[in-house]
Amino acid sequence: MMDNNVKNMVGKVFKDMADALETGQFGERVRVGITTFGSEHGVENIVKGAEIAQKRDSSIEVVLIGPKVDSQLTQVVVGTEEEGYKKMEELLDNKEIDSAVTMHYSFPIGVSTVGRVLTPGKGREMFIATTTGTSSPHRVEAMVMNSIYGIITAKAMGIENPTVGILNVDGAVQVERALKEIDKNGYKINFTNSLRADGGSIMRGNDLLGGVPDVMITDTLTGNILIKMFSSYTTGGSYESLGYGYGPGIGEDYDRTILILSRASGIPVVANAISYGANLAKGNVKEIAKEEFKKVNNAGFKEVLKGLNKEKKDENSEEITPPEKEIVTGTISGIDIMELEDAVKVLWKNKVYAESGMGCTGPVLLVNENKIEEAIKILSKEGYISNESNIC
Repeated sequence: MMDNNVKNMVGKVFKDMADALETGQFGERVRVGITTFGSEHGVENIVKGAEIAQKRDSSIEVVLIGPKVDSQLTQVVVGTEEEGYKKMEELLDNKEIDSAVTMHYSFPIGVSTVGRVLTPGKGREMFIATTTGTSSPHRVEAMVMNSIYGIITAKAMGIENPTVGILNVDGAVQVERALKEIDKNGYKINFTNSLRADGGSIMRGNDLLGGVPDVMITDTLTGNILIKMFSSYTTGGSYESLGYGYGPGIGEDYDRTILILSRASGIPVVANAISYGANLAKGNVKEIAKEEFKKVNNAGFKEVLKGLNKEKKDENSEEITPPEKEIVTGTISGIDIMELEDAVKVLWKNKVYAESGMGCTGPVLLVNENKIEEAIKILSKEGYISNESNIC
């Protein structure tokens, strides 16, 4: 008499053999769960997307988590959306599924999602880091963390040395400075160049549409808006028809591969998100994350983040009298707009008259042409610009 464990093992072997003969796929398949509650387009929308994903890739097995439906797909039946989340987490933690796709999921602080879009300019795929979740309550720190999350995801998807660009939003220059410090410390980052004539790794809207970098770094709120626009600009917004969804939650020591869909995601995006989740599991995203965090931490990642959050001397706390006014026709770029007024006061304090303004690449400091070199030395020493800052 065989005990139950042996019976189950034999049963699984025969099932695997039957599946292999039917699909032509030998070896264990990647299992991707998807919760079916919560879509604005109904359960059927999710099921149809799941069936497409299953049909086009015999190396995966899609598991529906939700109410009983008329489908040949594997089903785990639950009664409510909340039950669906719990069952999804249980299946992941027990390694009964390799990744999962869901809607409206709450990640812990420190975890955010890396979306994947098809850009309209040249039909190129691009990762947007990040699109939901909160890497850090501090904007610049969060964007620096998002950069690593984007690199991890791209590498798990088979891009060995992904190019990185930083979207020109508030804090971008500080993010660039921090990433270049990490790069200098030994964690090599493949910075890309803008397609605009002035180049640089700070990306414009043109670069976004053209998909210039493999990984576009931005804050999560901006990333969320961008992915909604890339996903539904052809439909008016109520139905997301393009792309791969909002992507996997990535964070240090986070051990679940959970990808996010919007409640507005349509059938094509549902199918693509499942494929995205399967490929991340095949690419061993968890191990890649461990390796990348180890490497970046060895390059002083935590110390760089601490440096971003430490309180600078508050230039506003003391009265600084500006030097005598001068003609200011020399311009210095490369200063983040959030630090521009502080940089002006630093120069005043060092007896260099300066004004803030807008120049060829964004915010600039205006100084006398004869004092540009002196001003750059002061600003570089105080950490407001890098040696690669531009003179317009």
